[in-house]
Amino acid sequence: MPTVYIGQATSRVDGRAKVTGAAKYAAEVHAPGLVYGYVVSSEIARGRIARIDTAEALRVPGVLQVFTHDNAPRLASSTERYRDDVAPPGEPFRPLHDARIQFSGQPVGLVVADTFELARFAAALVRVEYEHQPHATSLEEWRHTASKPKPREGVTPPPRVRGSADEMLAAAAVKVAAEYLLPIEHHNPIEPFATTVIRDDAGKLTVYDKTQGVQNVRNYLCGVFDVSEDEIRVVSPFVGGAFGSGLRPQYQVFLAVLASRELKRSVRVSLTRQQMFTFGHRPATWQRVQLGAASDGTLEAIVHEAVSETSRFEDYTETVTDWSGLLYRCDNVRLDHRVVRLDLHTPIDMRAPGAVWGVYALECAMDELASRLEIDPVELRLKNHADRDQIEDRPFSSKQLRACYQQGADRFGWSRRSPTPRSMRDGRTLIGWGLPTGVWEAQQESAAAKAVLTADGRLTVSSATSDIGTGTYTIMTQIAAERLGLPLEQVTFILGDSSLPEAPVEGGSYTASSVGSAVQAACDKVARKALGLARKIDRSPLAAVEFADVIFADGEIRCRSDASRSVRLVDALRRTKSGVIEQEASAEPRAKQERYSRYAHSAVFAEVRVDEDFGAIRVARVVTAVAAGRILNPKTARSQVMGAIVGGIGAALEEESVLDHRVGRFVNHNLAEYHVPVNADVRDIDVIFIDEEDELVNPLGAKGLGEIGIVGVAAAIANAVYHATGKRIGDLPITLDKLL
Repeated sequence: MPTVYIGQATSRVDGRAKVTGAAKYAAEVHAPGLVYGYVVSSEIARGRIARIDTAEALRVPGVLQVFTHDNAPRLASSTERYRDDVAPPGEPFRPLHDARIQFSGQPVGLVVADTFELARFAAALVRVEYEHQPHATSLEEWRHTASKPKPREGVTPPPRVRGSADEMLAAAAVKVAAEYLLPIEHHNPIEPFATTVIRDDAGKLTVYDKTQGVQNVRNYLCGVFDVSEDEIRVVSPFVGGAFGSGLRPQYQVFLAVLASRELKRSVRVSLTRQQMFTFGHRPATWQRVQLGAASDGTLEAIVHEAVSETSRFEDYTETVTDWSGLLYRCDNVRLDHRVVRLDLHTPIDMRAPGAVWGVYALECAMDELASRLEIDPVELRLKNHADRDQIEDRPFSSKQLRACYQQGADRFGWSRRSPTPRSMRDGRTLIGWGLPTGVWEAQQESAAAKAVLTADGRLTVSSATSDIGTGTYTIMTQIAAERLGLPLEQVTFILGDSSLPEAPVEGGSYTASSVGSAVQAACDKVARKALGLARKIDRSPLAAVEFADVIFADGEIRCRSDASRSVRLVDALRRTKSGVIEQEASAEPRAKQERYSRYAHSAVFAEVRVDEDFGAIRVARVVTAVAAGRILNPKTARSQVMGAIVGGIGAALEEESVLDHRVGRFVNHNLAEYHVPVNADVRDIDVIFIDEEDELVNPLGAKGLGEIGIVGVAAAIANAVYHATGKRIGDLPITLDKLL
């Protein structure tokens, strides 16, 4: 059996469990005496509950209780106790805390009954009377009230002005000024949010939750309910998609634990698809980009302003405009980002937060600049390529963006592009080709892992990370198997359990770099211990061999210079009394990394076909070239990028959460009316991974792929639509009515 796995196309180790139904999700865990909760949602966007009548619901046989702000237990009084690990500044939402209504769809009650159907029926019998207050839900209407956001961990205000952007813009030979309005999007994973709380005889709770961070949920619950970590265990072995919606604890987990503690029963609370539209979302964002360039295309000024929405109770913001100060070489840059407080739930990170909208505006403006200058869009970007991070004044750890342009253009056939809009057609179908650049940061967070090698040659590695469909199970198994030279079948990776070694929430494209580095470190400690045992064997062929001089392959420890000098791992383990080697290790960012800027890059090429008579748009093909460091598994990596591109198609052409501002409520709160791409919308997708070695970004050299795949896709499609039709549509999604 080969034991070199990193970089090899490997099928998902959890694939069989998922396709056979063996994988169980949060709403599929069963326990004796399980009861069910159904959430009663508010009908107004702002105001107070004047009266809530639960009598009729409580008279229904099988209904156990209706929890409201009137009878919910008084919990932590400090808002800090409700803050989760990734919460923005402000006061987190506290379900059933008081009579205030802060957003439409807010949970105002929880009906608990013997069956889900019974709970849902009884919930319809709960009568709520409201005192209405005027609400504000329109970003456009209230944009004039925007203010500077408070900094939060991981997101800082736009950098200071560089040079004299406004003066240079006024004097530039060629100028572009454009505004963009990007809509609210909801994540809409296939698996709705649900929590099943299993209570044991001692009153301890095992919480099965849909989440991207089991320890984040545990810490939140311990704070709110004032219990120790050994009283609540959070488990989430499988997640049916999340895209950022599971980064923070959602209100159903709070309600399920509250009901379980009060009723002393095991409880499940599941949200409906409609209720999935009542919490975090990608925020609506208005942007204005102004570019000034010399007649040869050299950028002389960039001004990028943005206004996005947040709730009235938390100060959420994203990195929207910074990309314009990073992506291209320009000495005169002014960036600004403000937020508007609206009567909506706090937004939450959605795949490539900030970059999807920010890069969209920048790259559409760059395309317009190329058109005015009559310069090829690839040539314009190459001319203004940034060899250094001008925001931080640091070199890049690695950057193969030029290769992305070249290889992507070659594969796409970009040289055959006719530059004139509406000049490429197939009968009555207009053909357009578009290009943007993509960029996303390559982070590493602190993480830990444990590795246990047993006498039968099996290795079990664990960390409290998650797998939201990205392939974490598989990647970690590959890293561990290669590090100790074991067949994949003899390695098991365990995740999604808050009792395991610490790991950050799964997001930001940093799981492979963070948890993977910890897995590698833990396996290295096991390997060193195993070598020490092998040396102690009588007449050991490795008695005098140092760790740097051995390799682990095919279940053996071998001398690098002489493979015949080897010891089987199982023989080494016989030197222990227990027959087990158990080691735990952590991995943290290295100080040297801070001297470099670390980013993944991409170039996205898209072809659209537009019906000249009806304005219908079809994305015929997408070629994306990605430079993301070391690719740990080309098979799951390609899958990640393909999924991200599909999300980008949705952002460009279909996805929009529509608010009826008269009532402050989303009206297309289902998958019939909130459109996402389906099979018929997705044609040819070609993913190229550019060779990029980076020893600085993290011990594995991997930059992450979850975000970079979607950044730039919407701009590629919008630029292609312009090339096909001659019409620039800045406001997404691009629908046929906007073209006609």
